[in-house]
Amino acid sequence: MNDIADSSRAAAAAGGGHARWERTGAARHAAAYAEAQAALALGQLVYDRRTALGLTQAELAAAAGMTQPQLSRLESGGATPTVPLLARLAAALDAELDIAFRPHHAAA
Repeated sequence: MNDIADSSRAAAAAGGGHARWERTGAARHAAAYAEAQAALALGQLVYDRRTALGLTQAELAAAAGMTQPQLSRLESGGATPTVPLLARLAAALDAELDIAFRPHHAAA
């Protein structure tokens, strides 16, 4: 046998390696994917409202008390805004901020 295979088997036997391949971290990855989807959706909402109002990123950023690069990251889903920033963005976009907890409905 070769040294790599022997050390791999020894590590697996000691509980430090993979005796077989397992899918690990699936729940963590699913949660990260859901967070990324939410960030992208929020960014799209900001983009859609900004363009509907005919504002540039620089104009909206200034009105919301942020920089244009920060707004660009938010619109592309690469930033998670705070609630106070969301409130400033809503005001600058002449929109109402609606944050709610709604119960999930069980499938019938």
